[in-house]
Formats: sequence, C-alpha cells, structure tokens
Amino acid sequence: MRRTTLLVALTTGALALTGCGRDDGAGDSGGEAVVGEDVSTEDASGDLEVWAMGAEGEALPGLVEEFESQYPDITVSVTPVPWDSAHDKFVNSITAGTTPDVAMIGTTWMGEFAGMDALDPTPELIDGSTFFEGAQGTTEVDGTSYGVPWYVETRMVYYRTDIAEQAGYDEVPTDQAGFKEMAAALQQQDGVEWGISLQPGQTGSWQTVVPFGWSNGAEIATEDAYTLDTPEMVEAVDYFGSFFTDEISDANPPEGQVEADFVGGEVPMFISGPWMMSILEDFAAGEGEEDFASSYDVAPLPAGEGGEVNSFIGGSNLGVFADTEHRDAAWLLVDWLTQPETQVQWYEMTSALPSVQSAWEDPTLTEDTRLAEFGEQLETAMAPPSFMSWEQVAAAFDAEMEKVAKQGLSGAEALQAAQSQAESIGTGQ
Repeated sequence: MRRTTLLVALTTGALALTGCGRDDGAGDSGGEAVVGEDVSTEDASGDLEVWAMGAEGEALPGLVEEFESQYPDITVSVTPVPWDSAHDKFVNSITAGTTPDVAMIGTTWMGEFAGMDALDPTPELIDGSTFFEGAQGTTEVDGTSYGVPWYVETRMVYYRTDIAEQAGYDEVPTDQAGFKEMAAALQQQDGVEWGISLQPGQTGSWQTVVPFGWSNGAEIATEDAYTLDTPEMVEAVDYFGSFFTDEISDANPPEGQVEADFVGGEVPMFISGPWMMSILEDFAAGEGEEDFASSYDVAPLPAGEGGEVNSFIGGSNLGVFADTEHRDAAWLLVDWLTQPETQVQWYEMTSALPSVQSAWEDPTLTEDTRLAEFGEQLETAMAPPSFMSWEQVAAAFDAEMEKVAKQGLSGAEALQAAQSQAESIGTGQ
C-alpha cells in the first residue's frame, strides 16, 4: 500500500501546480521547439543544489543517491521547500541572483520565470518527443523549451459501480448530457444524498470547468490574448452550473468529506486525480471495508456535443536556472531523472505518475487497470496557456465559478466578468 502521507502531499502539490500545457490557440507546439546550447556530459562535475517541494523534497535525497553513485564527480544537495512559500522563495532568489542549480518548478510558473530570463533553455540532450505531448507543451514559452516534465497527473470521474448498477448503469456515459442524467439517477438511489461532488468554485475549480469547455471545442486563449468568453465556454459553464441549480451537487459541501461520503455511498461520484485511489482504499480499510476496491472504478470526463474527451494535465516540471555554474552536471541530473526506469522507481517511491510515455509500459503501471485509464486520459489531456499571468487569471475565473455554483450566475455573466478581468490583468508578455 502506498503511503497516504505522500499522496496527500501530492494532492496539495497538484493544486499548487495546476495547469500544465496549453490549448491549441495558445502556442501548442505544432513544430519543434527551439532548444538551447548542447551540453557535454563526459566530464560533468560539481556540487548541485536542488530545490523541491512537498513529497518530492522529502523523497528525492534517497533517489539521487543512485545518481551520485553513477557519477561520483557530482554531488547533489536537496533543499525541501514548503509549498506555501515556494513561489515567493523562487521569485526572491531570481531577483537576488541566488537561485539553485536545478529545481522542481510549477507548470504555471514556467512562463513567469522564463519571462524573467531565469531559466536555461532545454538542450538537445533532452528528447521532448518522449513525454506526453500536453506535458511537453508546459515547458515551452514563446516557442522555446525551458525544462522537462517530471511527473504528470490528470483528472477522471470516480464512481461507485455498485450504486451505478442499481441505477441501471454499467458504465459512465461519454457525453455530457448522459453524464448529468446518470448523476441525477444515482441521486435517486437509497442512501444517496447528492449525485456527484463538484467543486463549487474557489481555488482550482477551473480544472473541472475548463475541460468541459475544451470538450466542447473551446479555446481559452490565442497566442497573445485570453478568450474566456467564447460560446463554447459559456455552454460549459452553464452545464457546470446546472448541477447546482438542479440540486444534483452540493453548492456548500463540508470540507474533507469527499472520501467518507464516497465510501459511505452518500455521494457516489466525483472528479479527481490518481492519488485518490490509495487514499480511498486506505480510508475504506480504516472503516473495516477491506474489499472496497471492487466497489468503484474510474472513467473519462464526458465530452461535449461534437467535441472529444479532454481533461487537464497537471504535475511538475524540472528546470535548470540560467545562473548555474554547473550546467552540464545539472542537465545530466535532469536527464537521469526522466529516464523511463528512473521514472518507474520514482512512481514506486511517491506515486508520482511518469511523464515519459514509455515508462507506462512497465508492469508496475500496466497491472492496475484504473491506473492504465489515467495513462490513456493523459494522451489527450490539455492545460491553459503558459502566460506569465495565468495564475492571476485563474483566480479571477475561480471566483466567478463560485458565483455560478452558489448564486446561480449565468455562464455568460460569469465569463464576461472573467474576461474583463483577464484583459485588465493582461498576459504578462
């Protein structure tokens, strides 16, 4: 059983690192990204300082011991950085010229740090085609790659198969209309209070709502501007809001109850990432339900009319800072951390899903059918534009989604307000 403490840390990290790629209108790399000067790894040496947050900061020292044994002329010192102070710590270090050599970097921070000329462009040593396309896109700012995807995650629908069967469903509908009908049907079963748990706005709610828009064919940005208020996104927000106005989802859910409500059957469906599998099963075991794993499954998010199934891709990147005095050694470490065998080992240590597609061929990942479903979803997962201002815009978007869920604001009204704020904030380019 994977350690719940690590999974909780990963959950926190995922919220902090939201948004990893970009939609087609925001610079998705249709061609080759510009790469930096190549590196020489034959005589690489030096003392590397690495910053990492959450579970990564705790577990990485144990992993890099193997790297140091392979490359005795390189030593690695890992500094754990608390999530709540990480962004400011990075910005301050960039300003002061005291950046580490290598760091775990939030995907939504890439545009900001690249815009500050703080990151070293990715060298030819790194083959970007080995990563999930959406993840690789998160490293690219204005056509140049500034790092590598380290680990990834995406969101899927969790549902109680036993309660779904009672409601007449043996699988989750792939269309949005059918999906809502299923949630309403689940709510009618004995012991069920709400058909589905959806985050009613607040930090990170865009991770659910924007994919509904992408699945409608929405593009939330062009190469140089936000386009949040398109008809496709309005339709998606109205769809999201209808779960609350029709009282299928609770607009004021109690905090920390998702696991208990799902295991207990009061709320038999929700949307979340892969870390929830072990958390659910650990919680159920604590409640004396050892066989709970056979009572639930995961399914892709529903697609809009004429669209395709999309989810958002999250996770974290690795970057080398431009001021490093040990560039060759730094990139050698990054390259080693993204080798398939290292990625599988890292997954076993932290449950962080590999960003390298070939790592998913390892039995460690293929033997779990639910985990394999996440791997398939990652192939089409998307993320917002890598504009420097995305986090500010996302916060404005989330605030409007809360009004949709709790005050019944229409999609048109909410997105008009979000777009106005986005235009005021600008892209930061």
